[in-house]
Amino acid sequence: MRPQVKLMTTLLMLGATSVSLAQTTDKQQWLEDVGGEKSLDWVKARNLVTRGKLDNDAGFVKLRADLQVVLDSRDRIPGIRKMGDAYYNLWTDAEHPRGIWRKTSMTEYRKAAPKWETVLDIDALAKAENENWVFKNSICREPEFDRCLIELSRGGADAVVMREFDLLSMQFVKDGFTLPESKMTVDWRDKDHLFVATDFGAGTMTDSGYARIVKEWKRGTPLSSAVTLLEGKTADMGVTAHSSNHGGVHHELVRRGVTFYTAENFLRVGDKLSKLDVPAQTGIDFFDSQFIVTPKEAWTTGGKTFTSGSVLAIDFAAFQNGKRNFTVLFEPSESTSFTGTTSTRNYLLVQSLDNVKSSLKEWQFKDNQWSSRQVSLPTMGAVGVSALDDAHSDDYLLSYSDYLTPSVYQLAQAGNDKRELLKSAPAFFDAAPYEIVQKFATSKDGTKIPYFMVSRKDVKLDATNPTLLYGYGGFQISLTPSYSGGLGKSWLEKGGVYVVANIRGGGEFGPRWHQSALKENRQRAYDDFAAVAEDLIASKITSPKHLGAMGGSNGGLLAGVALTQHPELFNAVVSQVPLLDMQRFNKLLAGASWMGEYGNPDVPEEWAYIQRYSPYQNVKAGVTYPNVLFITSTRDDRVHPGHARKMAAKMLDQGHQNVWYYENIEGGHGGAANNAQRADMSAITYSFLWNMLKWDNEANVVR
Repeated sequence: MRPQVKLMTTLLMLGATSVSLAQTTDKQQWLEDVGGEKSLDWVKARNLVTRGKLDNDAGFVKLRADLQVVLDSRDRIPGIRKMGDAYYNLWTDAEHPRGIWRKTSMTEYRKAAPKWETVLDIDALAKAENENWVFKNSICREPEFDRCLIELSRGGADAVVMREFDLLSMQFVKDGFTLPESKMTVDWRDKDHLFVATDFGAGTMTDSGYARIVKEWKRGTPLSSAVTLLEGKTADMGVTAHSSNHGGVHHELVRRGVTFYTAENFLRVGDKLSKLDVPAQTGIDFFDSQFIVTPKEAWTTGGKTFTSGSVLAIDFAAFQNGKRNFTVLFEPSESTSFTGTTSTRNYLLVQSLDNVKSSLKEWQFKDNQWSSRQVSLPTMGAVGVSALDDAHSDDYLLSYSDYLTPSVYQLAQAGNDKRELLKSAPAFFDAAPYEIVQKFATSKDGTKIPYFMVSRKDVKLDATNPTLLYGYGGFQISLTPSYSGGLGKSWLEKGGVYVVANIRGGGEFGPRWHQSALKENRQRAYDDFAAVAEDLIASKITSPKHLGAMGGSNGGLLAGVALTQHPELFNAVVSQVPLLDMQRFNKLLAGASWMGEYGNPDVPEEWAYIQRYSPYQNVKAGVTYPNVLFITSTRDDRVHPGHARKMAAKMLDQGHQNVWYYENIEGGHGGAANNAQRADMSAITYSFLWNMLKWDNEANVVR
């Protein structure tokens, strides 16, 4: 996964020298003070500049209003989760910007206008407590579904407070389980015991900002008396514990996350932990008596070698006794990859991709044997699968969408082709004039890189089409086709072409696709993105003055590299909630946890390859760069807003005049805390892109 780089002594010395030099000459480092008065004054000043360019722009104002209509639409599909006899949904709209947690029956849900009962009103709670609460998560006790652990975030940050909630009385439990604000993971062991990994005090968090210690906490006792299950190291990513229940079989699992991708997994029986004999890069789960193992590295065991990205099953008791007679439920090929499993009562649903198109297979374990059936799906698009009630039924929810098809919500039943259409999302733009095509570009090293293109069917190959190229390329995350009414309104309807690049570093072709762009091979992802851009230009879909690049988080880094490495290919770049200073990323918020992806910039031989692409270290005065927008959130406690702040400030100091900046004061890593903010930030983004990339035929200039 991470082969060592062999460099000459002189290169090592150069790497070490550049570390020392950069650390003493970072004139923008003061902007890392997230809430400092001086930093926020700079942010407010830059926001005013951006607002001054847009707030009186009629196109921007209209687009923002149109996008909020899409986001607040009452015709959106309310996603549901069955708990007990009721179906729960978290809903936001213009009247409930923070959301209401509500429930209904399936009889009601089938209706065009179901009747809902409010369980928890987040807006009312925020008002009563004078807090900017954002509903983050609910961890509900199964299969009883009588109590939930509600996680609330201030302004959308990853750090949350936790409170116990009674689903029956629909009230917070007086003197129930509560935890103060922290990045945490919690789960039920039983009604009176929790697994808790949180900030227990000085020295209990990792360098990445996650819990280093996980404990079992008994109801009615102080947190200080909770029993320690496992302690990790400060350099670890973090530790967690959770319960697994399926088919009446209960397991307690404790996990020490050593890096973002490697871990030690332990089974807890009584008060003892026993380490499970699986590779460090492995996902594990249970299905009745069966142990489901998904290794992300080649694994030789029991005289056989199993391919990285496989899905394996074995009787757990036999596994614990040393048996390794696995049944292979999925084995990847050059074009296929595993994406996830979902359990119904009697079936394990295995999802995969074939050339970035969804596939689904139902596996049944009966009479000590596995058998399967392929599920018929549309040929292009993203499919979502969630069990309706894995304790009692084989029903599951099947959702589908693509770039031009609004979401469809079906009730399916494993074992047959019975499907019931429950809901169809409205179309927010007329898709008839458009088409989706999948193409392939050739990267610098000859690798074929797939990409999806959405355009008018009669698109002219005259190199003048405003084209937006989007990418991510990291952490084994796949970009699959899905519907966005906002994209249709803000880009396609205006005549724009939208392109999504499935570059290396992502998960589109499994662990191999991801691992081929790790650490010293990171440049491959950036070469792939450039290759797609060059293919679009060569095919006369567009030209550099009409081509824009966009990405968020790790994709924001990708956009930053596109800006600094290939300014000749683009006329506009949007870098959202980005990493950009790759010399200090491991010292900022959760950054230390990502060294498994990028490498450790404090190690000279690793900084030697990181510094070659790090945007903050490579941006230069005197170079003509594309127009660029950096957009982030003050409340992002995952990727530090200092990345975007410092990059914008450095470029402005270097004399670059085409730098836009906007920072939402709240919103967490998602950038926005409510629909009004989401509409505003999307309108800023797409107005910037359109104004930079559109072609004015009468004036014969780019506007």
